[in-house]
Amino acid sequence: MEKSYKVQEAINKCIEVLSKGGLIIYLTDTVWAIGCDATNEEAVAKIYALKKRATTKKMICLVANDFMLEKHVKHVPELAYDIIDLATKPTTLVYDQPIGIAKNLVSEDNTIAIRVASDKFCQYLISKFKKPLAATSANLDGTDAPRNFQEIRPAILKGVDYVVNLPEEKNSGTVSAIIQLRNDGTVKIIRE
Repeated sequence: MEKSYKVQEAINKCIEVLSKGGLIIYLTDTVWAIGCDATNEEAVAKIYALKKRATTKKMICLVANDFMLEKHVKHVPELAYDIIDLATKPTTLVYDQPIGIAKNLVSEDNTIAIRVASDKFCQYLISKFKKPLAATSANLDGTDAPRNFQEIRPAILKGVDYVVNLPEEKNSGTVSAIIQLRNDGTVKIIRE
């Protein structure tokens, strides 16, 4: 009972912060991440500034399910569903023609990297928020992604509005695979 209350309390606080354009640190299905409302350009700009990251280096978005994916991508290739269902590790897919995503998350070639979250906390948070979340590792650009909460630098922790610290939660500690699926049928492995 106590655990479910803490999770619900964390979800509610995240939604409050995200709704106001704030930043959170949360554990994804891969690593600790800085997140914000992926539809809010000003919030996304705050992440770039905090990480000291060039805006040309794009971040990924997390969605809760296939329905939310379809809402934010003009055409989801059939192969995407097979990859999502059969992947043995978290896998981010790069899609053509995103819809309703902050412009500063969309690449110059009009693509967006999106992963359907497999982590239950992330799925629940995104479902309740009803919008995708930007997700980028909780580190300064050019430094290693933190493998655990203790490795997150104080400057990053101080730069966000809320930190979800549910210590009993686990992740894979590794980054996701990235595969680009173009509408013309081209498939490209970007990161294994």
